[in-house]
Amino acid sequence: MKVEKVVLDNFSKSEGTTKPETAGSSFADTLKESIDKVSQLEKEANQQTETLVKGQGQDIHNTMIAIEKADLSFQLMMQIRTKIINAYEEIMRMQV
Repeated sequence: MKVEKVVLDNFSKSEGTTKPETAGSSFADTLKESIDKVSQLEKEANQQTETLVKGQGQDIHNTMIAIEKADLSFQLMMQIRTKIINAYEEIMRMQV
């Protein structure tokens, strides 16, 4: 059985030193792309589920894999969101 891993390439890339003026847009672009990937995985899982329910496909194994990929990606996205919010709140508490 071949098991594929779920990788969010944008979070594992290390581009080295960036200029301060481009760092904000780069992070925003990375975040948007990652959210789009999670959305795409969810759409694929929904499509495979509909196909299975309609009786057009008998491949429950791949359907369950697609659902789990979408679920894990969503959970990861929510954890990252929580970390970003916590970091923002910590910065706002800092005294200057």
